[in-house]
Amino acid sequence: MIQILSSLYLLAVTGLSLYGLLGLLTLWLYWRHRHDAFPLPHAAEADLPSVTVQLPIFNERYVVERLIETAVAIQYPADRLQIQVIDDSDDDTTTKAAKLVQHYNKKGVNIALLRRDSREGYKAGALAAALPQASGEFIAIFDADFQPQPDFLRQTIPHFLNEPELGMVQARWGHINAGDSALTSAQAIALDKHFAMEQTVRHRADMFPKFNGSGGVWRRSCIEQAGGWRADTVCEDLCLSTRATLNGCQFRFLNDVVAPAELPISMTAYKSQQARWAKGSVQCLRIYGRSILADRHHTLTGRLYALLSMSAYATHLFIIALLLLLVPLLAADYAFPVNMLAFSLAGIGQPLLFILGQQVLYPDWRRRLRHFPTLLLVAIGTAPSNSRAILQAIYGRRHPFIRTPKFGGGTASYRLRFDRVIFGEIALALYAALGMALALARNNFGPVFFLAASAFGFGYVAYLSFRETRE
Repeated sequence: MIQILSSLYLLAVTGLSLYGLLGLLTLWLYWRHRHDAFPLPHAAEADLPSVTVQLPIFNERYVVERLIETAVAIQYPADRLQIQVIDDSDDDTTTKAAKLVQHYNKKGVNIALLRRDSREGYKAGALAAALPQASGEFIAIFDADFQPQPDFLRQTIPHFLNEPELGMVQARWGHINAGDSALTSAQAIALDKHFAMEQTVRHRADMFPKFNGSGGVWRRSCIEQAGGWRADTVCEDLCLSTRATLNGCQFRFLNDVVAPAELPISMTAYKSQQARWAKGSVQCLRIYGRSILADRHHTLTGRLYALLSMSAYATHLFIIALLLLLVPLLAADYAFPVNMLAFSLAGIGQPLLFILGQQVLYPDWRRRLRHFPTLLLVAIGTAPSNSRAILQAIYGRRHPFIRTPKFGGGTASYRLRFDRVIFGEIALALYAALGMALALARNNFGPVFFLAASAFGFGYVAYLSFRETRE
């Protein structure tokens, strides 16, 4: 039995090490492409094409007015700018949006409120339904929590003008409320790493670049040639991006163009967001994995990079497996091979990416990294909810789109339902604490850090989730 457990443990460590190596590869590719530049091309006013700004919303009573006001403030020739408020709401969001749309209509702004009879297809269905009514040659998309800068289109659209093969431009997400709490600060570090490091690499090194669902501009013909928006996953952005890339469409990421957005302020909201991304990534992997692997227009490295990136949330499954296997091995006084240290060294890639992401973006990057321990706890503590989402993607049949609530910087809150995954988080926290006590009792200090991080991580996430549900 111990031999079986040790083999499974080694398998879990190997799986985690694989994604650590992915981090090291990302570091190397970033170093190679860090000086690649995409200066803003000159564009005469008369040459600017028509653009439709789409604002997909669902029950966003706290931010819908801010979103519309921000979109209307975008500086672009009025005769070539259309704004679509794509509303699937079933609360008072619609009333608020309708009043503001009517107000700006009277001022001559080309803005419309689009409603559907059902919420079929969720966000992908809403975008697909609105596209035939869009007049723009280019489509800019902003979710409800975004506040694009007034010059956003003037910083992005000129890149398309002399490059007909360029199908999408993605801006870096900024953070409206990064300093509100330890949780939002930790999220900011994670997103900065994704954009400044991973997105830079994926776009500049042609490692299957992707659209992030908001804060980007599409060439309309690229959307249509790739088959349009589809609702067969809960990550419609990754789904369309993959099809467009396989279709030969070129993407560009602009690290110096920032689209500020609101970070989830509650642990429950953050877990629902991460679970949706985890599920959608696995769904896309199941649908497009073979096509990616067989695509001869990308290098083998690029194809493997895409597949590993899509499956990266599997690290949460490995973390739970590692913990469950570690405690009985400790109880049996199993002697872990010394060469397993090499697997641990592979894991240094991901932490280095977080650090470098802060360094390249902020002069005060050292101060910002004080929230890195919180990020570590949250990354471990969300493993149960993300693992459940992965298993649902593999074995489930129904996949509702769970929105992430936004609060517009206020203290108002949506009612949050109790999620039984909290019981799993508590159980894992206690299990890890038991393992830590066992390791200390046997003077086996090697696994103590992992066990302590697991105990505090699962406990921290469970505590915040339970407190928010009660409140």
